[in-house]
Amino acid sequence: MDRLVVAVVQAGSRLFDTSEMLRKTLDLIRAAARQGGEVIVLPEAFLGGYPKGLDFGVTVGQRSAPGREEFRRYWDSAIDVPGPETDAVAALTRELGCHAVVGAVERSGRTLHCVALFFGPGGLLAKHRKLMPTGAERFIWGFGDGASLAVVDNGRARLGSAICWENYMPLFRTAMYAKGVDVWCAPTVDDRDNWQATMRHVALEGRCFVLSACQYLLRADLPADVHPVQGEAPDTVLIGGGSVIVSPLGEVLAGPLRDGEGILTAELDLGELARARFDLDVTGHYGRPDIFSLHVDERAKEGIVLCDHGDQPPCPPAAQ
Repeated sequence: MDRLVVAVVQAGSRLFDTSEMLRKTLDLIRAAARQGGEVIVLPEAFLGGYPKGLDFGVTVGQRSAPGREEFRRYWDSAIDVPGPETDAVAALTRELGCHAVVGAVERSGRTLHCVALFFGPGGLLAKHRKLMPTGAERFIWGFGDGASLAVVDNGRARLGSAICWENYMPLFRTAMYAKGVDVWCAPTVDDRDNWQATMRHVALEGRCFVLSACQYLLRADLPADVHPVQGEAPDTVLIGGGSVIVSPLGEVLAGPLRDGEGILTAELDLGELARARFDLDVTGHYGRPDIFSLHVDERAKEGIVLCDHGDQPPCPPAAQ
């Protein structure tokens, strides 16, 4: 029981075709499980799509009518959590007896969120909402809060997730290290070479295994009526992959994967966790709590709470 086989999926997500992407998600999880994957990670915004190269008609102080229509299509492609798509993935992980972390775009009220969804033999287990959408992502996605700093214990290791540039948030990383994450799942669309240094740094700093799943997306994968700024040539690479698996001492165990879709696997020696933490535990013996402290607010930040009291006690006040 000191070994855990993990799988990282690198694949692209076609925009505005959620039913096809659900089929692809299920097929990829099955394929990864056939390769022995007990924990399987899919890229950021895989269900719902990552609109690389689209601007939704946004300029400072102005939004265009075509951009609003493009957002409507994107809204329609997002998923409800829970909903039919999560039910289908949950049924599969129950059947296979595996755990999966799947990037998705969630509809919540009137806002979209980029999320990492945790599935396992018990179905849909947890949800993490991206705390800080990066750059122009703020036009289309809302902000997560401390209520979704999810950690899932699969009985052998504790799984957590940081989505894309959340991995550059030192206080977020610290909060997750304090939760005891053993397998750090990083769904992303960051395909830059320096992302590899980030993943190795997180592994070394947190003394955890890091599983980074990136999309690999071509212009040909998008609908013909979508016009990314990168160009219209079908073989134009919009997102170039770079998925990787890293050990708690920063050693690359698999990848980085380039130039196409694929699945990386690695057998993790869970004994490496204790061996790596011998000389560094940034929230324990290396933390210096006499000097530094971090307070994490894990309350849900719902700005409006609608209550129908009846005979029930009064509603709690909205979080400040």
